[in-house]
Amino acid sequence: MRKQIAAANWKMNLTLQQGEQLLNDIMAMPHTLAHHQQVIFAVPSPYLQMAQLKIQGKQNVFIAAQNCYSKKSGAYTGEVSVEMLNSLGINFVVLGHSERREYFHENNQLLAEKVNICLEHAITPIFCCGEALAIREENKQNEFVSHQLKESLFHLSAEQIQQIVIAYEPIWAIGTGKTATSEQAQEMHAHIRHSLAEQYGTEVAGKISILYGGSVKAGNAGELFHQPDVDGGLVGGASLVASEFIAIINALK
Repeated sequence: MRKQIAAANWKMNLTLQQGEQLLNDIMAMPHTLAHHQQVIFAVPSPYLQMAQLKIQGKQNVFIAAQNCYSKKSGAYTGEVSVEMLNSLGINFVVLGHSERREYFHENNQLLAEKVNICLEHAITPIFCCGEALAIREENKQNEFVSHQLKESLFHLSAEQIQQIVIAYEPIWAIGTGKTATSEQAQEMHAHIRHSLAEQYGTEVAGKISILYGGSVKAGNAGELFHQPDVDGGLVGGASLVASEFIAIINALK
């Protein structure tokens, strides 16, 4: 069975003390993870070491960076390298979030470089893709997302692509309170899996986890996650509330 994943994206929120308390609260609440289920916390870079210490000894719980740079090292003031992440024992990094694409002008070619360097250092990319409202209104979302996958991921081998987690995030549903219906989410997730199958075959495509990211809450997580091609969520605002995120974890199939 594919990994079912509840991934928290804290974005640029919380002080160190607030983040520590949030992790304490979540870890203290009752939740049981099956062998195929994972919880991932994507925390701001200054909190990575604290978060790693908080989850020590927890099964199937991991910490992710929210970004990394495309170069191994060098004169890139303010950036975080994969070697730095490795030295902290970080297993995952979020790449290509719509906010990185929009505000920091990250393009598909740069993201391909970031994917490559992560895989070279045994870090799993959580690769984000998704369309803006204007593209959805023109009914060009399938073509747009396929293009993102092709330019950033489809140079990978079949073995490499299985090390990727994909997160579909309809940009029009991030932080807006709007959510794609479960049917819309399933339709795009099925399209992504079909695109993967065309490139790598159905067996490989069937092994890749595809998360939904777009105003996931405790109230809609169960319906979203139980769609056949939705393998969990990349959760923003709701991941900052312990009781909400625990409910989302418990909604994993």
